[in-house]
Amino acid sequence: MSRADPPRTDAVRRPNPLWTFGLLRSELVTTVRRWRTLALLGVLAAVPVLIGIAVRIETRDGARAGGNGAGPAFLTQVTNNGLFLVFTALAATLPFFLPMAVAVVAGDAIAGEAGGGTLRYLLVAPAGRTRLLLTKYATVLVFCLLATLVVAVSALAVGALLFPLGDLTTISGTRISLAEGLGRALLIALVVAASLVGVAAVGLFVSTLTQSGIAAMATTVGLLITVQIVDQIPQLHALQPYLFPHYWLSFADLMRDPVYWDGLTRDLGLQALYAAVFGSAAWARFTTRDISA
Repeated sequence: MSRADPPRTDAVRRPNPLWTFGLLRSELVTTVRRWRTLALLGVLAAVPVLIGIAVRIETRDGARAGGNGAGPAFLTQVTNNGLFLVFTALAATLPFFLPMAVAVVAGDAIAGEAGGGTLRYLLVAPAGRTRLLLTKYATVLVFCLLATLVVAVSALAVGALLFPLGDLTTISGTRISLAEGLGRALLIALVVAASLVGVAAVGLFVSTLTQSGIAAMATTVGLLITVQIVDQIPQLHALQPYLFPHYWLSFADLMRDPVYWDGLTRDLGLQALYAAVFGSAAWARFTTRDISA
C-alpha cells in the first residue's frame, strides 16, 4: 500500500487578501474607538482652537499677533488670512503633540496586546507574525494621517470663523488664490503626516521589546523628548541631520514660490530610512519572540 502524503498546512495558514483587509479594518476600528485615542485626538483638535482664540484676543485692539517674534511659524499672518492658522497649528503641534500621540499609539501596538494576553490569540488566526506586524504598522500610519488631518481641519474651521479668508501671500511674497492655498494646505498636512513615519517605526520597535504597553509608550515618548533635546544642542550639529525630527519644519518650504524641495526630500528620505531600519528591527524581534507566556 502506498503511503498517503501529509496534509499541506501552509495552504490552511495562508490568509486571503479579503481576510487581511478585514484584519486591518478591525485594527483601525479598535484603535480609533479607544478612549485614549479619542482623548489624544481631542487634545490635538483643541490646540488650533486655543491658538485662534489667543490670536483673536491679542489682536482685538489692532495689535499684531506675535509681534515680538515669539510663537510658531506663520503666527503673524493669521489675522490677515485664517488659512494661515492651519500652517501655524501644524507648526505648533509637530514638535511635540503630534509625535507624542503617535508614540503612544505605536508603543501600545504590540506591547498592549502582549500585556493584555491577546497577542497569542491573534496569532492563532491565519495571520502570521509578519502580516500582523505589518497590519499594526499600517494602523499606526493611518493614525498619523488621521491625527494630522484633525489638526488641519480644526484649524481651518476656527480660522474661517475668526478671521477672513481669501488670496494669500507666500513666503516668497507672491500672491496665490484661496483654492491653491487650500491645495498647499492639504499637501502640507500630507507631508507632516509622512514626517511622523520615523516615530511610528521607532515606537513599533520599542513595542516589540516589552509586554507592558505603558512601559513601551513611556519609553517611546522619552526617546522622542531626548532626540528633540539633542537636536537643539549646537555642539552636536554633526549628529543632528541624522535625527528624525531635524527636518520636520521644512514643510514651510511648500509655502514658497517656487517650492524649495531640498529640505522636504531630506525629511522624507530620512523618515523612509528610519522606517526601514526600525521596521526591520521590529520584524526581527517580533518573529523570534516567545509569546507563549
